Amino acid sequence: MAPFSASSPLMKFSFVVGFFLTAYAGNFYQDFDLTWGDGRAKILNNGQRLTLSLDKASGSGFQSKNEYLFGNIDMQLKLVPGNSAGTVTAYYLSSKGATWDEIDFEFLGNLSGDPYILHTNVFTQGKGNREQQFYLWFDPTADFHTYSILWNPKLIIFSVDGTPIREFKNLESDGIPFPKNQPMRIYSSLWNADDWATRGGLVKTNWSNAPFTASYRNFNAKACVWGNGASSCSSSSSSSSSSNNNAWLSQELDITGQRRLKWVQKNYMIYNYCTDTKRFPQGLPSECKMS
Repeated sequence: MAPFSASSPLMKFSFVVGFFLTAYAGNFYQDFDLTWGDGRAKILNNGQRLTLSLDKASGSGFQSKNEYLFGNIDMQLKLVPGNSAGTVTAYYLSSKGATWDEIDFEFLGNLSGDPYILHTNVFTQGKGNREQQFYLWFDPTADFHTYSILWNPKLIIFSVDGTPIREFKNLESDGIPFPKNQPMRIYSSLWNADDWATRGGLVKTNWSNAPFTASYRNFNAKACVWGNGASSCSSSSSSSSSSNNNAWLSQELDITGQRRLKWVQKNYMIYNYCTDTKRFPQGLPSECKMS
């Protein structure tokens, strides 16, 4: 299992991630709880695959058993095929409480033949409104693809098959909050959102196509597990964060990664809150002026 296969051409520009003491390849029985859906979520193949289903009565979801405070987390997904209009497959990290932090992948379904929209967002202290949306350069329903979140004290990087698509930097020195104090679980759900998901709610879910099913495999985490008020990374001093054992904790995109990020954003980004002056008539958010 190699979401970050060194043989992949995309990995030639990608960031380097070292093995870390809490790295593990996932078994869904060990790593996740099925949290809702009344049997519509299923763990299959001795824990190697998980499926979520949606019908007119209910969607379904799961969450990680562990909480994490920083991590490099991969999951392979194969999205709902065919006419998926109205459906949303969400895969994200989130904390709890009124001032929660959250890092979002959301896949907005569409009519057959039209592309999915990959919706991303970052919440800090309960505040989001940082949406960027993309088309993908492949059919995400035809096969599994790797969706990754690198979250360390310096930045958050969203990537697809090793290709960085979005970067959110820690700009706390400029007064912009960054998610770094609240441990987060991994969540995923498949649900009906036809009031807004497809063309702003104009296209409704066609229930004759139900049940809709999304599939998951090859969960892999190099992460700091949070438990009993402490991080599993505390045994490693911050001064050693650049060592081979936990290089991801201080990782940043190199020049080639930055070039690839710009290529994706130029060719596949379809919405960026940092250019939406109508939405922010009093001025764009502060981080937009620094990127």
